[in-house]
Amino acid sequence: MNRIVANALKTLRLLPRAALILTVLSAPVLAVPSMRADAGSTIEAPALKKNGVGFVLLISLRRG
Repeated sequence: MNRIVANALKTLRLLPRAALILTVLSAPVLAVPSMRADAGSTIEAPALKKNGVGFVLLISLRRG
């Protein structure tokens, strides 16, 4: 019976560590749906101004 109690105590000592590790590992996975639900969290780069250099370059290459 001592062996059963010792194994039970060892298991009970490991449970808080296992719960902490599972919490740390699952936090990012559980945070993803809440970030996707918020439309204001999208970060976009500012639009680049179009200078039209590509069209001029295309015409000059076709003539040459």
